[in-house]
Amino acid sequence: MKIKVGVIFGGDSVEHEVSIITAVQAMEYMDTTKYEIIPIYIDKNRNWYTGNALLNMETFQDLSKVSFKTTHVCLTKKENDFILVNLQSTFKKVVSTIDVAFPIVHGKGVEDGSLMGYLDTLGIPYVGCDILGASLGQDKVLQKQVLKACNVSVPNFIWFYENEYFEDSFEILKQIQTLGYPVIVKPARLGSSVGIQVVKSEETIKQAIEEAIIYDEKIIVEEVIPNLMEVDIAVLGNHKSMEVSEIGEMLTNHDFLTFEDKYIGEGKKKAPSKSSKTDSNSGFRIPANLEKKVEEEIIATAKQAFLALNLKGVTRFDFLIDQKSQKVYVNEPNTIPGCLAFFFFTPKNITYTDLLDRLITLTIKDYKNSQKKISSFESNVLSTFQGSKGAKNKLKKES
Repeated sequence: MKIKVGVIFGGDSVEHEVSIITAVQAMEYMDTTKYEIIPIYIDKNRNWYTGNALLNMETFQDLSKVSFKTTHVCLTKKENDFILVNLQSTFKKVVSTIDVAFPIVHGKGVEDGSLMGYLDTLGIPYVGCDILGASLGQDKVLQKQVLKACNVSVPNFIWFYENEYFEDSFEILKQIQTLGYPVIVKPARLGSSVGIQVVKSEETIKQAIEEAIIYDEKIIVEEVIPNLMEVDIAVLGNHKSMEVSEIGEMLTNHDFLTFEDKYIGEGKKKAPSKSSKTDSNSGFRIPANLEKKVEEEIIATAKQAFLALNLKGVTRFDFLIDQKSQKVYVNEPNTIPGCLAFFFFTPKNITYTDLLDRLITLTIKDYKNSQKKISSFESNVLSTFQGSKGAKNKLKKES
């Protein structure tokens, strides 16, 4: 019997369309001899839909018409089954059951632990990080604070909330000056390079901050590492076992890899043909041209950060290297990376299909182990509880 995998994607996020690209691509490469794919799409109004039309990219060319080709559903639990309930019909209520959820979502409101919390409440096994790992992975401030506490090098930074900036912008700008220009301004809880700007002088810092505030109320400003080389590495596994990918060097004509580099221009990742074992990707040079000592440091640091941030599944880490000093910094993790970072694993003869299979297998194994732990007690402490009446009687006796 095939395992039913509910692939959840979309959501109320500025990275909505990126999630669709990643999910549809992943579903194309899942092993259909082992898995029955149940696509589950969350639109920008947070409505959930399912249907085979969601397997095709053409369905999403006009997002306003997706609901006409699919069934409006909600995911819930009934006895021991996780079911998709039809919200449009009073007769055939159960559309499908699923065994494992596979969130392929990007950005605030879904990837940040919001969706994971709902899946945890249902008790369904799901691929990837739990709430804590997802939350830390999404918040660029918290993750850096945790990494610094674990003696992992990160760029110097300051952070603030929107209201703090508008209440005392002079103090915020003074703190930014201590970093020294140029700096990079980012919304603290977004991804895909949305809202990010490199600021080379004080004249344009206000504009960059106000642009970032459009996307998030929490802002981070970081120093720009000199003599910069940017590399990425992916980690696959959990706290018990980790496997690293090849290291890739970012190729871009900009100050950082932009949204256009990643998803629109020539830097867009393309899945290899199913018969191919290699991947050519114009956005990265794989493997990166690194000294052996630096390569070993990146691998060790990626594993250390993976553990420190409570991560699981597949995470891509962005690293910054000062080529002159050879100092290595963790820039940030991406807990559900675009294309699931498959192209970093293909040089190690792990195909996209293999990667997806490993992620689902890891999830099922971890779920079975978690079921051996005590999560609740058989006894009911409320059986002898007398409620407010008992409390009043007790007070009377004491008085």
